[in-house]
Amino acid sequence: MNDAITVPIDVPLIGDGRLKNWAKVVSNVDAGLNGGWAFDGDFVATGGIQDLPTPSVLLVYGEKGSRGNPHPEARVYEVNADATLTLHATATGRAWARTLRDAVADLVAKERPLLPGARPWDPALMGYASDALEEELRRRRPD
Repeated sequence: MNDAITVPIDVPLIGDGRLKNWAKVVSNVDAGLNGGWAFDGDFVATGGIQDLPTPSVLLVYGEKGSRGNPHPEARVYEVNADATLTLHATATGRAWARTLRDAVADLVAKERPLLPGARPWDPALMGYASDALEEELRRRRPD
């Protein structure tokens, strides 16, 4: 998560804050694992503003009901460059992870266009004329 452009996102709190709740920026889906273990990535706090990489996939889980009889709910969001979330899928019940697994895998694998200035320095830039590079910098600077 360190090299990506980050945006402030209000990570939702699902369900009852006294029961299990978590959120994860998903970087990979392992179809060989069951439950929430299939989703690899970094955990982030729920119920407040967090700086998240964009573009990325956010999985948010929460429970309502009682400790003895919890009712799980999970939602899959895409983190947008304009600091918004786009809801892609929701699942409830004990089979939430399998229900969402394919949707999350598709989102993680999705090709996303790079934002201007998001690509790191590349030795290929040495092949460009200084005038061309200076013109590109002028074009990117606001007046």
